[in-house]
Amino acid sequence: MKLSVVIPAFNEAKTIREIVARVLAVPVEKEILIIDDGSTDGTREMLRELDGRDGVRVFLQPVNQGKGAAVSVGFRHATGDVVVVQDADLEYDPMEYLKLLAPIEQGHADVVYGSRFLGGGARRVLYFWHTVGNRFLTLASNMFTNLNLTDMETCYKMFRREVVQSMTIESRRFGIEPEITAKVARRGYRVFEVPISYYGRTYEEGKKIGLKDAFSALWTIIRHAVREAEDPKNVGHVTLARMGKLEPYNR
Repeated sequence: MKLSVVIPAFNEAKTIREIVARVLAVPVEKEILIIDDGSTDGTREMLRELDGRDGVRVFLQPVNQGKGAAVSVGFRHATGDVVVVQDADLEYDPMEYLKLLAPIEQGHADVVYGSRFLGGGARRVLYFWHTVGNRFLTLASNMFTNLNLTDMETCYKMFRREVVQSMTIESRRFGIEPEITAKVARRGYRVFEVPISYYGRTYEEGKKIGLKDAFSALWTIIRHAVREAEDPKNVGHVTLARMGKLEPYNR
């Protein structure tokens, strides 16, 4: 079973080489799709060295558009049987792909979330209010989707490829998490959770998500909840017209 690892990256020069090395070390067949979201710190220059090697493909956004926009590109170009999202900041351990893959390989799941709150993995102790916000957003999402997730906002979401390539992602930034969850629930896919570890970073270390993103996520939850049915234009492959001009990096 081939895995497509989608890595959105924005100003991750300090970690991009290390995260790629860690992903490559995972003992599964894979491709790595890195979408640079308009970095200005030298990340793009590093990607020149990585593109085309060891199954790595690099895509360059012309300007910064947000995580949702970057992930959409990876979803569109993925060729593996299974797709997983991997942040570039070392907060999540790629060796845990094997945990997420198991329910899909066994035929039980179409979608698997890696939960930081189920227990069973190491978790760095950081911001109290981030935890409160995460649990509130997860609760709100569960209320409208009738799922019982413990960590809707997790980065580690793994899908059968046909799941993500059947939907168009509208959220440009971090609203991608509740949007995907709402669409997965509406379509009745089989969703599993597995416990994962979490090595969070501080704002000084480069963390980007903030209060504005929390409000945006809440609005996304409500917006998708009040739809009587999914807009037909949001079912199907992402078009380049919606994404803007973007091409694979050419050496």
